[in-house]
Formats: sequence, C-alpha cells, structure tokens
Amino acid sequence: MNAPETALQPAPGKRTRRKLHPAWIVAAVAFLALVGAAGFRAAPGVLMVPLQNEFGWSTTVLSAAVSINLVLFGLTAPFAAALMERFGIRAVTSVALVLIGAGSALTVLVNQSWQILLTWGLLIGLGTGSMALVFAATIANTWFSKSRGLVIGILTAGSAAGQLVFLPFIAMLAQDPGWRQASLLIAAGALAVVPLVLKFLKNSPADAGVLPYGADAAPEQGTEPAAGSTATGSPETGSTVPGEAAAPAGNAAIRALQVLKRASKVRTFWALVAGFAICGATTNGLIGTHFIPSAHDHGMAETTAAGLLAVVGIFDIVGTIASGWLTDRFNPRILLAVYYQFRGIGLLVLPLLLSATVQPSMIVFVVIYGLDWVATVPPTAAICRQVFGADGSVVFGWVFAAHQLGAAAAALAAGAIRDATGQYTYAWFGAAAMCTIAAVISATIRKDAGAREPVLVEARAAEH
Repeated sequence: MNAPETALQPAPGKRTRRKLHPAWIVAAVAFLALVGAAGFRAAPGVLMVPLQNEFGWSTTVLSAAVSINLVLFGLTAPFAAALMERFGIRAVTSVALVLIGAGSALTVLVNQSWQILLTWGLLIGLGTGSMALVFAATIANTWFSKSRGLVIGILTAGSAAGQLVFLPFIAMLAQDPGWRQASLLIAAGALAVVPLVLKFLKNSPADAGVLPYGADAAPEQGTEPAAGSTATGSPETGSTVPGEAAAPAGNAAIRALQVLKRASKVRTFWALVAGFAICGATTNGLIGTHFIPSAHDHGMAETTAAGLLAVVGIFDIVGTIASGWLTDRFNPRILLAVYYQFRGIGLLVLPLLLSATVQPSMIVFVVIYGLDWVATVPPTAAICRQVFGADGSVVFGWVFAAHQLGAAAAALAAGAIRDATGQYTYAWFGAAAMCTIAAVISATIRKDAGAREPVLVEARAAEH
C-alpha cells in the first residue's frame, strides 16, 4: 500500500463514507440539460406532415427551416465552447435552454412560412447549437481527468434519451389535439431544466474547491499526468490547477477563430471534419428529419414510425455509452472506420425494408442504426483532445459545426429529391456511399494522432 493511501486510512473503530465527487453531480445535471434540450431534435420529422396539411407548405420549405436550424446548431458550437470558457458553463447553458423554450413556444403562433424559419431555424438553432455535443465535451474535459470517453458517451446519450422521452408524446400530441400542443411540450421540457442548471451546474472544479475527477494529487508526487490530462503550469494551457486549464481571457469569438486558424493547419482536423460532416448528413439530416415522412410514403402510420425512431433512441444510449468505454481502451480511428461502414450498410438496405407494416428486418435495422447513431462522438472528441490539447473542446466545436452543415445539406437535398422524384430512394443510396467514404477517411488518420503534430505546436508558439 503506498503512502497516500495509508494517510487516508480511518482511525480504528471508525468508518468513513466516500463522498461523491462533485464532477458526477455536474455530469448528472448536464445529462438532464441535454435531455431537456433534445426535444426539438425529435420534432421536425413528426411535425412536418401536420404542418404541410394545415398550411400547404412544401417539403422543401420545411426542410429549409430544418437546414437553417442545423447550420446554426453547428456554427454556434465552437463559439459556445469559447463562451463557456469565458463566461462559464452555467450561464451559457441557461441562456441556450431559454432560447429553445422561446422558439418552441412561439412556433404555435406561426401562419407564414418565413415565421417557421425564424422559430425552428434561428431561435432554436442558436439554442440547440449552444447545447450541442460540444457541451458534453466541455463538461468532460473540464471536470474529468480519467474516464473522459465514458463520460462523453453518457452525456451524448442524453440527447438520445431526450428523443426517447419526447418523441412518442410529440407524435401523439401532433395527431390529437395537434402540433401546437406538441410544440409547447418541447418548450416546457427545455425550460424545466433551467432551475437545476442554475443551482447545481458549477462552472469548474475550482468553484467546488476540488480537483477534476481522477486528477487527485498525482502532480504533487512528481509523476507524469495521465494521458489526456494537463499538468500544473503546462506551457500549452497555462493551467494552475492539476488537470484543469485556466479560463482564457478576452473575446470568445476571437479565441474560437484563432483555434480554427491553428487547427486548419493540421491534416487530422480536416479528416475529422469530413467524417463528421457525413455523420451529420446520415443522422440528423436524413434519418432524423426524413425517416418518418419516408415511412409515411410507404403507408406506415406516423406514430408507428415515431415509435421506431424512439427505439433508435433506446439503442443509441447503449451504443454511445459502449463507444465511450471502447474509446478509453482502443484506437479511436479504427472505431470510427467501423462505425461509418456499418452505418453505410444499413442505409444501403433501408429502401428495401420500408413498408406499411413493421417487419423483423426493420427491427434489426433500427437496433443496429441505434447502436451506431452517435457512437462516433466519443472517438472523435478523443482525437480532438489528444491532438489539440487545451484547444480540444473548441476544435470539437468546429468539427461539430461540420457535422451540422452536413446534416443541413442532407436535410435540404433529401427534401428536394422527394419533391422531384416522389420518393427518398436516391437519398438513402447516396448517404450509404458517403458512409463508405467516411470509413476510408477515418481509417487513414495518422496512427500517432495522439501526439501533437509539429505544425500545431509551431502555430501556438507563433501566436504567443
């Protein structure tokens, strides 16, 4: 038994209770915040047909609203990460949830197509962008020095849990009494989490008077920090607390752009951008937005199709947490290649599986696609952290922006294909081909991606 452990032994006859580290309380609140923010992610596919029936808007118009949302969802992320560093996680998260709630509530007043672009697109896009997956990466990188992959997996599953919680109710409300009540449910879900965020979501371990989880006392003993953590006084981070980078001062937008400038000189960044753009196109852009309308085209009831997406959400939770566990143990680039290829196979056969009734083959597709849905997030975030160090969260924000740009392009393109051909088949086949491309790109990321690339170090030195 080593010395530190001996010093912590209780006196004879006394029993001590191990106190829960505050990082896990923060993670739990962050999970609930992601659940509350995820309501709208389940909404477009369910609400698209009711809106078309009431207002006569085309699939392209509604797809454009979703595309604006997805673009802002992505482009807001890196700036939100920088804002969290500058003003704190709690403030940015609270504002984001209020924007989502306001956008959803105001949707009940729309009667012109430009108004749905404003509510679905602008307000909810800005809110969900600030609560994007970069939020999960920021929580994990700020509060945890070990098990980060697992934590990111659990938090990412919060979005899937939100879809699981909201989707069946949104589908039922959209049919009776109507889509307006479904929109109000989304608003209530986002706003209900705000009090918890304000009370329990602390900005950093320093606010709680502790070290990040897993960083306990290692630097004081003169040992090397664990992989993925930063040591006291690191020249790259300026950290003064073990495992925790000092909050950057100055303009958050400028910091986000400076990080983009540095990252753009690194090949690994562009590989992650390309892969994640395809990831977004094949999840939020296609399945998330157009699966229910496509199933409806084949005679399937909207509530039945929504139930299938809810099953995707169930297995997404399992798959993402498992992916986080695997990311802590295996090469993340190999995991990415496998995930993308399996997704491509699923999309290739999807047009053959759609029918008026749910067949066993469709259940198999839903399970596999659910396990793979955002399993790409933990390995992608891990590579960002390994390669870019203290810039990792903001870099992941830019990579996630590519994810949402890909989703926006796919949502709009699939809607246009549906209007032009009367079916989604070509959209599914095109997405399958893109997944194969993403698998190849991921497999060719440098094997030593965990080491800082020289050009990145030189770029940081030049700026300082």
